[in-house]
Amino acid sequence: MKQLLSEDEIRGGIHRLAAQLTERYRDRPLTVIGVLTGSMVLVADLIRQLDLPLRVGVIQVRSYRGAATTPGPLEINDSMLPDIRGRDVLLVDDIFDTGHTLARLIEQMHELGPSSLRSAVLLRKLGRQQVSIEPDYVAFNIPDVFVVGYGLDYQDAYRHLPYVAALDDDDLAAGPLA
Repeated sequence: MKQLLSEDEIRGGIHRLAAQLTERYRDRPLTVIGVLTGSMVLVADLIRQLDLPLRVGVIQVRSYRGAATTPGPLEINDSMLPDIRGRDVLLVDDIFDTGHTLARLIEQMHELGPSSLRSAVLLRKLGRQQVSIEPDYVAFNIPDVFVVGYGLDYQDAYRHLPYVAALDDDDLAAGPLA
């Protein structure tokens, strides 16, 4: 496992992201929607730095199953989503990889009538995009490697790491630590 972003680097990236969002929304109420489960750590750190009136909700999306390192069919569960009609909404996800997850979520959430909808991600994986959209806010660009830590997982492990690390083929073959 090779560390890509340290805890301090991530803290700085979240601080920059929060400053951009605070400037963008000023004193307007913002509804922050975290994409479960990968964005939990990011959302928790981000909302503590936003100097705005906030509402927070979550939406569950799944595209990786078991030992998969490539996405499968997308499953969306919006039963925990608050009412966003007429509200400024920020959709927060852990990583922008192929972009299919974010594109589908944006499409689905537009149907719910927010007054504005923007997206923020911790990581944008370069060279993998398969859609025409881009996140509105990106904390870090990373190379095309499989990453874990700071909310990102491999077989439900490594989410607790305070940094972002790349798993190589040997790490993936060995599986997660128990």
